[in-house]
Amino acid sequence: MTVPQTPVYLDPEIAAILAHCYRGERKRAVIARAVRMLAQADGHLTPDGRIKRGCPTARRRPA
Repeated sequence: MTVPQTPVYLDPEIAAILAHCYRGERKRAVIARAVRMLAQADGHLTPDGRIKRGCPTARRRPA
């Protein structure tokens, strides 16, 4: 069973970063790496890359 692809709409600034800094790379792969690195940095993944149990689903936004 394949998972349906979710469209992601990028703002102009992010699209420009992808176009200029990651030229020649697949956008999907670059974004996937970025999400994994962010999740790891935020402490949502175990050292082997699995999602931690009890992980909050959303980050709080500063007031």
